[in-house]
Amino acid sequence: MDTDAFIAVNRPQWDRLGELTRARSLDAAGIDELISLYQEVSTHLSTVRSTNPDPALISRLSLLVHRARLRITGARTPLWKHARTFFWEDLPSALYQSRGAVLLSAVIFLVAAVATGVYFGLDATARELVVPEAQQRSLAQRDFVAYYFEGEASGFAARVWTNNAWITVQAVVFGVTGIWPVIMLLQNGLNIGLSAGVLAAYGGLDTFFVFILPHGLLEVTCVVVGAGAGLRTFWAWVRPGALPRLWCLSRAARTLVTVAIGLVPVLLVAGFLEAFVTPSSLPPALRIGIGAVAWLAFLAFMLVRGRQAFRAGISGDLDEELVGARVATAG
Repeated sequence: MDTDAFIAVNRPQWDRLGELTRARSLDAAGIDELISLYQEVSTHLSTVRSTNPDPALISRLSLLVHRARLRITGARTPLWKHARTFFWEDLPSALYQSRGAVLLSAVIFLVAAVATGVYFGLDATARELVVPEAQQRSLAQRDFVAYYFEGEASGFAARVWTNNAWITVQAVVFGVTGIWPVIMLLQNGLNIGLSAGVLAAYGGLDTFFVFILPHGLLEVTCVVVGAGAGLRTFWAWVRPGALPRLWCLSRAARTLVTVAIGLVPVLLVAGFLEAFVTPSSLPPALRIGIGAVAWLAFLAFMLVRGRQAFRAGISGDLDEELVGARVATAG
């Protein structure tokens, strides 16, 4: 099939269908014309898909047919159904598909944090080069704990949430570079490791864990997940597989946006824990337990529910009618 000739012959019908779908109101004749053109353009779409699957043309006709169908049926999905589909199907599937890159990100972060903590905890000279002794003592005896009591709890939670969301968004947006997520993970691992090393040197390692674990388990996991999703986008760009590079990258990027949006409420929970649970007067074991429950719930959502959604064929991407048909691949 000659694609250019096919477009030249049928473009007037496509343009007319587009006009009818955008019209504010239609009379009886307009409705009949809309239905007729919808059927014809649907046939055109099937013809293109079966004879000459041009991606750009298929995307254009798919979107046009989708809009015409909505105009004919008057179907509108309630907002709560969109929200349920996103948070119960698309998000867990997207998180589950990023699990390999997330595991790599977790290893990078943990190696940096543990190695830094052990090194600075045992080597007083190295600590002195980075943090003067007076500041070390102040951090261990006062500043580390005092941070969690700064200002009103609600304002502190909002500030923490905004900061963590910004860090995660950076990992997501710049993930395609393959460099920024790694740098961010190393920086966060080094900072946490340094604090742990200083407190351990002054006998405050138990204080470190009591004031880090209630919120840190969930908070750090969100940062690691964001970095892992960003690295997955980078890998889709480097190794697209059977798909064209731009197709694979755009699909990974759309899934990445799903992850970024989904992490926002999770980071809100982490901010709430940091502001209201970490500095509370509850027993340390209970504070850590609350944080562990929230963390395990998120992991179950990501791995258990994500696996179910992924096996059900949910990709975390937009609908095919909005994105366009997939590229046919062999093998």
